[in-house]
Amino acid sequence: MSLVRFTIPWVCLLCGLLTAPAAWAAGSSGTIESVSADRKKITVKPTGDKPKRVFSVPDGVKMTLDGKSAKLGDLKEGQQITVFTNSSDTVTSVIVRNEKEKTTTPAPATTPTPKPTPKPKKTEPAAESSNDGTGKPGDSPQFRGPRRDGLAGGGNNISNTWPRSGPKPEWSAGNLGEGFSAVSVANGRVYTMGLTGTDEKVFSLNERDGRPGWSVSTGGGAYRDGSGDGPRCTPTVDGDRVYALGALGDLVCLDARTGQRRWHKNVLKEFGGNAGHWGICESPLIDGDKIIVTPGGRGATIVALNKNNGNEIWKSRVPSDPGPGYASAIAVEVGGVRQYVNFTARGLVGVRANDGEFLWQSNSSANGTANCSAAVFHDNHVFYGSGYGTGGSCLRLESNGNTTRAEEVYKTKDMKNHHGGMVVVDSFLYGCDEQILTCLDMLSGKVMWKERSPGKGSITFADGMLIVRNEQGPVTLVEANSQRYVEKGQFDQPNRSRRQAWAYPVVANGHLLLRDQETLFCYDLRR
Repeated sequence: MSLVRFTIPWVCLLCGLLTAPAAWAAGSSGTIESVSADRKKITVKPTGDKPKRVFSVPDGVKMTLDGKSAKLGDLKEGQQITVFTNSSDTVTSVIVRNEKEKTTTPAPATTPTPKPTPKPKKTEPAAESSNDGTGKPGDSPQFRGPRRDGLAGGGNNISNTWPRSGPKPEWSAGNLGEGFSAVSVANGRVYTMGLTGTDEKVFSLNERDGRPGWSVSTGGGAYRDGSGDGPRCTPTVDGDRVYALGALGDLVCLDARTGQRRWHKNVLKEFGGNAGHWGICESPLIDGDKIIVTPGGRGATIVALNKNNGNEIWKSRVPSDPGPGYASAIAVEVGGVRQYVNFTARGLVGVRANDGEFLWQSNSSANGTANCSAAVFHDNHVFYGSGYGTGGSCLRLESNGNTTRAEEVYKTKDMKNHHGGMVVVDSFLYGCDEQILTCLDMLSGKVMWKERSPGKGSITFADGMLIVRNEQGPVTLVEANSQRYVEKGQFDQPNRSRRQAWAYPVVANGHLLLRDQETLFCYDLRR
């Protein structure tokens, strides 16, 4: 792997932006109105007030029904459908599900609790869960930061404004393969994943200059899909070990310094799970001596393995055996009951940490296509949301003895968070409601403000500031201000790939790291 320096003339960058290919088109969701197998056409009634559409389905298009391979003749009127097209409006894949009743268990919905006038924001939020990784205070040892909540650790001391050209570029590194993996940072090293040829790999780089360390195969095959090939997992660092989960279910434990493989297993094969339509996107959670993953097999929706050898500790039987979504688990504790919470293919579930016993589930803000964003936890409340016109729900968790019940406080259409994640700062929730950056009072659902400027993307928080990465590439700096939208800078990443910028932005030790397929960019954010 070679080191790439920022020495490209600005004229060349401008030319590259002007000649960049068109963005990939998003999916169209709705209900099947009619199917004509002989004419290879599907008529879809979209969600909301949009007019119906007729899609011509070419031969060989990837099509699934309730997660299994299907043909056009298997589809029926009334089923839920999402049709994906490319920039030429040609159908590339189809996902169909039979409509399922959406419920929240075990408690019914209640009227939203009135809230007092919001308090001014503080500079730093308190930690909400104990998902802490290991490393220096400013490290980011796992997906979404040290506490797995989208909040960067201390010691970053980032600037609260950017010049017109954006923050100062430090280095860039290439040859990292295809994929949508973000990065973890711990003890002077940066870790990520990528697909090179037919080999899915974990990469280690020097944090100071991006120079390569080691690269090791997960032992898994190449995941390929029209929306983007390669792995989606962000490696998890725990002490002297690195854990990574491949797009086809290969879970590896590696020595963080040398890359030597400690153990390996395929969790889908072992527990009878499936990779879903877009491959496994989960980043493994380390909690004590356990590693938590969500294979979604029968009687094994969520499983706990011994992090030292990969042996099974327990597997959780969730009602209806939901398959995996595309989200990652978090650990929370309510009334002395520690539990793991993850967004499955059918809804949000909570299972007890010590034995995997099912505790609760909520399906009210799940969609039948792709549940992607990790839930967020604050003050004994969990918020989760999804796209495709669905929205979000806030649940109040209450423990009694060794059990926990979930009560829906409210449901909102103002946080249709597709896959960019959300953060909670001083009881206010920030995230993209599809194309619109939105601030909600998390405990009441009140909309504080909405702004289209950053566009649809992923989000992280550090030192009183939000960093929003638009899925088309631009990165925006915004005050975490609950009263109004305040933009403090924006820049365009150079050398954009043809793929969406779905890898989350990462802030570690005063630097911003942006992964874009083969390339990783590092910027200095310090004052």
